[in-house]
Amino acid sequence: MALYFNLPVYKDSYDMLLMVFKYCSKLPKEYKYTLGERLKNDCTDVLLSIFEATKNKEHQKLKNIENALNHLERCRLYIRLFKDLKVWGVTTQVALNQKIETISKQLTQWNLHTARVQP
Repeated sequence: MALYFNLPVYKDSYDMLLMVFKYCSKLPKEYKYTLGERLKNDCTDVLLSIFEATKNKEHQKLKNIENALNHLERCRLYIRLFKDLKVWGVTTQVALNQKIETISKQLTQWNLHTARVQP
């Protein structure tokens, strides 16, 4: 079992969380405590789900990975909403969506591998 903080998916998720906190700190008050908080919570939940997946048995690991993927899609939705509301520009949306895509690919591969290994 690898240490969770050495996993590339954990590192990328942590980087995304830092980016989200940085971008959310500059949000207008109207969005900071609503959508901004939800985005930060879901990004944190992605990271926590990855941590839980590294600590659990195979059957629970699949649930944790699926949970992380669900939170990741919610993050993508909030980011799109910020862009459509013209709160964030295209540059911010692209930077975060690239991280999300990288994380999503890694989680999907991990999920497929875990499902194959599971009896």
